[in-house]
Amino acid sequence: MNPRVIVPTAPATRLVALDVFRGVTMAGMVIVNNPGDWTHVYWPLLHAQWHGWTPTDLIFPFFLFIVGVAITLSRKTASWGGILRRTAIIFGLGLFLNLYPRFDLDTLRIPGVLQRIALCYGIAAALFHATAGDRRRQGIVLATVAGVLMVAYWLVMTLVPAPGGVAGDLSRAGNLAAWLDRTLLAGHIYRPEYDPEGLLSTVPSVATTLIGCVTGLWITSAASQSARTSGLVAGGVAGVALGYAWSVVFPINKALWTSSYVALTAGLALLLLALCYWMIDVRGWRAWTKPFVILGSNAITLYVLSGLLVDTLSIISLSGPDGRPVSASTWIYTHLFAPVASPYNASLLYACAHLAVLFVVLAWMYRRKMFLRV
Repeated sequence: MNPRVIVPTAPATRLVALDVFRGVTMAGMVIVNNPGDWTHVYWPLLHAQWHGWTPTDLIFPFFLFIVGVAITLSRKTASWGGILRRTAIIFGLGLFLNLYPRFDLDTLRIPGVLQRIALCYGIAAALFHATAGDRRRQGIVLATVAGVLMVAYWLVMTLVPAPGGVAGDLSRAGNLAAWLDRTLLAGHIYRPEYDPEGLLSTVPSVATTLIGCVTGLWITSAASQSARTSGLVAGGVAGVALGYAWSVVFPINKALWTSSYVALTAGLALLLLALCYWMIDVRGWRAWTKPFVILGSNAITLYVLSGLLVDTLSIISLSGPDGRPVSASTWIYTHLFAPVASPYNASLLYACAHLAVLFVVLAWMYRRKMFLRV
């Protein structure tokens, strides 16, 4: 099974706000993943150390939320074959990125960002397909499943101790999700003690995607544009309030993908989507949107190309200032960016340049109507 480059038939109406939201999210993802110097990064571009959140911690849940909204707009969810095919290809791309460039199966990290996207897409799309029919009933079922997953995860993580541990331990090594990853995926996880895209924490991330599905049903409903916008805002405010209330007993934590984190990030995603929808699809302010539409139209392509570029530069060896070999990425940063700005700004400029290079590629693809469909 291979991805195909096709020229899709445009639907009669397109939610431009979603394309822009996806493009903004992808731009953020590329920038935070590729600083020139990890020791000089502005705090909003770093993940929270453990509990709590920064703007960077919003990027991944925003993307899963967008995946959920897109499920309601895609023809691929009309067949089980299409859902299975797309899930398998996205998961396979994630494994490929984890293998590249050394292809060492003994140390292969099995979980990953694309792997989680694949699983969340597959489960949410399957539920969406299975409940097709009356849209109101479908929305209630999907929202109920999301709520059950969030509550069940909260109870399991706070009431069930890891073997040899204590119930409610949410430390990096002591929590139940980390124990499960170490037990089932030993030697194949991101860090020795835990994986931020591990097995158990994928359960609440499915809830994030399902909330996106419910949002997609609402924003394509027969309600007026003003009612849709108001509904998105009301849902967003409720999500943020619930997230902070829940955090009193289940802290906001991206690595654990806690239920309070699901509620908070879904609420913020609803608010940002409401803003985009009101500005772009209601008021028609689209002059500024084209760059983000370009980035959002080939989101998986952008993520894969970014990963390949980073890993390729890391294995190219060049001579450093002291004559010792350094990676091509280090050489580029040292010679082109470090001399022209302060360390923090130079590091940020490098990340922006990384995005700019990829944007040129995606703009070329966009002009030729080339979209990677999996």
